[in-house]
Amino acid sequence: MVTREGSRPASAEQRLKELGIQLPAPPQPFGTYAEAVHTGNLLFLTGMLPTVGREAKFIGRIGAELAVQTGRKAAYLAALNALAVARQHLGSLDKVTRTVRLGVLAATSGDVREQPKIADGASELLQDVFGKDKNPSRLVYGVASLPLGVRIELELIFEVSA
Repeated sequence: MVTREGSRPASAEQRLKELGIQLPAPPQPFGTYAEAVHTGNLLFLTGMLPTVGREAKFIGRIGAELAVQTGRKAAYLAALNALAVARQHLGSLDKVTRTVRLGVLAATSGDVREQPKIADGASELLQDVFGKDKNPSRLVYGVASLPLGVRIELELIFEVSA
């Protein structure tokens, strides 16, 4: 974990700056739903897709038209979008006390068995931003199809402070 002068860990917002990561504008919903629901000390994010603006990225099946490494990039982009939505909803990512759950859906050809490597594209970004001690539980699904023809969809649950 990155630390500042002294022994205090860097905040999530500080780590983003240190890593040179600028979050994109939060994506707008593609249907009738809320992108984030905050209840109690949990923030639930809707399915986060690898989009830029209103444009879907990484179209094609992992294992057919796209390589596993491209799937990792799609997971990373979807995680950036998730962080952008969380920041917009909370005001700051420093209010995230941990990532509780990361669900990763990967649309692949039937013979792909590397879904965990694909999901690491999102997991590694979350670890870089929030710290290894805040890694979530994770569930990875291989699926036949996802919205807009994208290859990755993420579901996230964050624990947040008041």
